[in-house]
Amino acid sequence: MSVKITRRHFQLGTLAAAALALTIGANAAQAAPERITLDYAYYNPVSLLLKDKGWVEEEFKKDGIDTRWVLSLGSNKALEFLNGGSIDFGSTAGGAALVGKANGNPIKAIYVYSRPEWTALVTGKDSGIKSVADLKGKRVAVTRGTDPHLFLLQALNQAGLTEKDIKPVLLQHPDGGRALVSGQVDAWAGLDPHMAKHELQEGVVLFHRDPALNTYGVLNVREAFARENPELVERLLKVYERGRTYALENPDELRSYLVKAAKVEDAVARKQLSERTDLTNPVIGDEHRKALTAAGGVLREIGVLKADTDVPALVADLIDPQYIDRITLKQQALR
Repeated sequence: MSVKITRRHFQLGTLAAAALALTIGANAAQAAPERITLDYAYYNPVSLLLKDKGWVEEEFKKDGIDTRWVLSLGSNKALEFLNGGSIDFGSTAGGAALVGKANGNPIKAIYVYSRPEWTALVTGKDSGIKSVADLKGKRVAVTRGTDPHLFLLQALNQAGLTEKDIKPVLLQHPDGGRALVSGQVDAWAGLDPHMAKHELQEGVVLFHRDPALNTYGVLNVREAFARENPELVERLLKVYERGRTYALENPDELRSYLVKAAKVEDAVARKQLSERTDLTNPVIGDEHRKALTAAGGVLREIGVLKADTDVPALVADLIDPQYIDRITLKQQALR
């Protein structure tokens, strides 16, 4: 049977299509989130500056989008919040993000907020612990799922030990430092600024350091949020770039934010930011793929990742540079 399409039918169909397009556009506009939720963390100093300056609020207020800040005390907490959907953007170590991704956390790593040496193995000045091998049978405070935890595991592996050879005491980072100082544990997989604080104030000893085992600090976004709001992701990173550039130009002010937020002495903040934090390269890319692929290979070898994990594919699925790449290209075009 044939159907004759008249001009009137065509015009009505065109009008219907236009109406549908308007409806879809209206629904898309209505789908914009009412709020953006992101974390701040003492190990992500730029986040502290942004929270205080109000630049994120300034960027999204014109769209009627509120901003909410949530404190992450470690990568494990940021990953927990991201997985549960209680934050849209979260600060973690790259290695922790990789393990989270392997365990099904639907995230993308989109930005490098620092290249740190933020973790080491720490002990009391009179403990007698001189090397990783001395940890055998000892109580070690650690926060599971964070870069200090992964650092500890890799250090043990290099010494021919595993986590079964020590007595892990599971504490959040600040509590781990306090437990070491009070003598409740023999050693601690430390994290700045807490590590720098106890080093300066109580004389704790960083008995094992290896900057190569510290993975980068990365900002992650929930995949669903990025898929639904790609423009908002790019705009948030533009604000992050504003904060990072300002931090490099005003190091004393950045330090003041860490002092205020983490309630540490100026000397502690100075040690963390001047000696152990590099903010110069925010673009996530090949350098970070190589580092995370190498770290992932070790984590697979020691059983943190499953034996059949395709580490390069996992890293490729985690890292998404498109947003910061677009910002960088636009910045270059303006020069």
